[in-house]
Amino acid sequence: MGRLDNKVAVLTGTSTGIGRATAQVMAAEGAHVLAVDVTEKVI
Repeated sequence: MGRLDNKVAVLTGTSTGIGRATAQVMAAEGAHVLAVDVTEKVI
């Protein structure tokens, strides 16, 4: 069980860097992640 089970995260700027790392960590902690960025191919 993660700290973010049954939570929803909407993140922007997730193709690289801090945004990408944040999305990965939140997903690993159990959150449902909606990741968006202008660079579609990287996500």
